[in-house]
This record gives sequence, C-alpha cells and structure tokens, in this order.
Amino acid sequence: MPRRKPDPAALEARIGHAFADRDLLGHALTHMSAAGGAYAKSYQRLEFLGDRVLGLAIAEMLYAAFHRGSEGDLSRRLSELVRRETCADIAEEWGLGPYLRIGSKEAAIRTNRSVLADVTEAVIGAVFLDAGYPAAHAVIEKAFGPRMKALAKPPSNPKAVLQEWALARNLPIPVYEMVEQFGPHHAPRFRISAEVQGLKPAEGTGSSKRGAEQDAAENLLLREGLWKRPVKPGSQDDRTPAPAAEAPGAAAPADDRLDDVRAGA
Repeated sequence: MPRRKPDPAALEARIGHAFADRDLLGHALTHMSAAGGAYAKSYQRLEFLGDRVLGLAIAEMLYAAFHRGSEGDLSRRLSELVRRETCADIAEEWGLGPYLRIGSKEAAIRTNRSVLADVTEAVIGAVFLDAGYPAAHAVIEKAFGPRMKALAKPPSNPKAVLQEWALARNLPIPVYEMVEQFGPHHAPRFRISAEVQGLKPAEGTGSSKRGAEQDAAENLLLREGLWKRPVKPGSQDDRTPAPAAEAPGAAAPADDRLDDVRAGA
C-alpha cells in the first residue's frame, strides 16, 4: 500500500507560514537521495541561505532583548540558539520527518537529527525566498523566541571556555582536527581531537563535527581540571568551570578563575 502523503497545510500551520510557492517548501524538504545526486535539486542550497537568515534574525532578536548584554554574552546566546541540536529540536516540533522527500531505501533519514537540523535551515531559506525577511523573521521568532527567553544567563560551552582560557594566557586558539568518521552513512559519527599549545591533545566523539569538537574540548578541560563534571539537576550548579590551572610556560594571575562562564539554566 503506497505511503499516504501528509498534508502540507498542516506543516505550514506549525511553521507559521503559508507558502505562495509550495515548490519552495518541497525543495526544502528534498534530500539528496531523492534528488538524483544533484545539489541544486536538494535542500542543500536553501540550507546555506537559511543558515545565514537564521543567524541574522537571532542576532537581531538578541540585540533587542538583552540591552545590557556584552558582545561575548550575545555571542554565547547566539551559538546556543543556532546550534544543530536546537535546529533539530525545532524540526521535531514542526514534524518535518514525515514530509521529507527521500530515496526509497533511506527511511532512517526521517529521524536523523543532523538531517533534520539542515532541513530546518532549508525551510527558513524557503520562507525567505517566498515572502522576504520579515516573514522569515516571524517564523524564526515563533520557533526560537521561547528558547531565547528561557536563557536566563548567557550559556557557555566547552569550546568557548577553552578558547577564553587559551587567549587569556596569550596562547593560540585551540586547534580541532578530524581523526575519523565512522558509523553508517545515514547516521555518521565523528572523532575529533582538540589541541592547545603546551597541552596533550584530547579526543571527543559526536553525531556532528561540532558536537565532537565540543566533546573533545570538554574532555581536555576535564583532564586539566579546568571544568567540573555535571552534577545532578536541581543542585546549585549543573556545569561549572573549575579554577583555571596554569598552562605550561604561560603566566597566569594569582587566584585566576574562569569567571562568567557558568552554563545557562
């Protein structure tokens, strides 16, 4: 029995935009496996566009919402809101999976969070082309606005903490290198190493390159005593950087601590 096609109007209602040109929406939902290997027929070009529109809209929202936020605070909030994990969550809220146009043997793609994150950005790009920036901004604000408001404190992440630590000691910024990609084609995993001058590299894994970089940075911080392991939810701090240790060959001020890098709630 052929698979019943879901109603695009229901998807448009969840997204918050009725397309004048539904071909744009269909394009945004077309995976490479259903595009005959042609980039122009898949969602990838729209993903590129949507990524830039998303970044601009979120930056504008943050600038308007947090009047006293420093550049660093706003940047950390931006990184948290546009990361792949957040985009994948939005895709699941929109229910994009059943609407994806995929190859006949690629059913697992419908639940692949990396793909779903990409398609979220592609849909935003499609809205932008269909009705312009104001319409795209409205869609983004509806989906991402509640998450922005929930960030009571500027969030932090291991990569940001490690970079701030290195720069504070006049060291080069951390370097991330791919070690290997493994796992099935539809759900790849990545192993990446993080290295700071004077310290032994640390490796991390993840379902995306960014996730693996974060994991590698965290593992390096944990090993060097610069980051405390998360504790159970409900405790005073769930992810708190530890007092900064002195890097080999680098001078550090007395009682130097990694301030203002506590994770958001």
